Amino acid sequence: MSIEVKDITYTYMKNTPFERTALRHVSLTLEEGSFMAVAGHTGSGKSTLMQHLNGLLQPTSGEILVDGVSIAGKSPAARAARSKVGMVFQKPEHQLFEETVAADIAFGPKNMGLSAEKIGQRVREAMEFVGLDYEKYHTRSPFQLSGGQMRRAAIAGVIAMQPKYLVLDEPTAGLDPRGREDLLQQILKLHKKQQVTILLVSHNMDDIARVADQVVFMEQGEILVNAPPREAFFAKDEIQRAGLAVPQITALLEELQAKGLPVDVRALSIEEGTAHILQALRGNGAC
Repeated sequence: MSIEVKDITYTYMKNTPFERTALRHVSLTLEEGSFMAVAGHTGSGKSTLMQHLNGLLQPTSGEILVDGVSIAGKSPAARAARSKVGMVFQKPEHQLFEETVAADIAFGPKNMGLSAEKIGQRVREAMEFVGLDYEKYHTRSPFQLSGGQMRRAAIAGVIAMQPKYLVLDEPTAGLDPRGREDLLQQILKLHKKQQVTILLVSHNMDDIARVADQVVFMEQGEILVNAPPREAFFAKDEIQRAGLAVPQITALLEELQAKGLPVDVRALSIEEGTAHILQALRGNGAC
């Protein structure tokens, strides 16, 4: 089972003086159980691609299949396929609109036709999952929450619908370091404990290196790299072309190597990098 993007092209405002092609013959597969990250600078097409995955945009050509079913059209099968894909947009707190946190989270499950008992259960479970205490926050206005709490509430609204696939567009943008770390941990927990397949759109290469098992780099509506992290982050020409940078720990190791320390630069986390530096120092007799 998977989401298959099959040779899609998308043109904004086609046949007008403002016509612009945002995606060019893009193909990729998001396998069930995987954690894919898509990176690229502004205008690379990554957000446009994301909006195709549950039918918010329809490709000019090509098709999207969710578990083998086309999401195009209004058939019951297409609607069911689209419902498997949850979307969290940039600054998802802007999606909040109900009078209480619980009502906002319940909005999606209500539209699914679930019973009041089932809706209440999903709201409570989703709030607890994202770290919002149900008794403390369920009757509170979402606009009385902190920025990080509002973002959690918005994500809980998507989680309450129990999507099989979850697409997140820059979910940590604008958060302070602690807020970003907390939210990343929530996303990882959702992936590992609930077996939700994740597609994360981000420009933060350090975050991507920590969480993804497949990495896509985009530039001008095309895919430059689609590979596991250890391969993707050493495709230097493509990274430069995409206007991206390697993770900070990788950059540090490369700098140490350039200064003569025989260190293995293939690290994707601070823990790995520290181990590589210590190993190199021991080999040099420095410790």
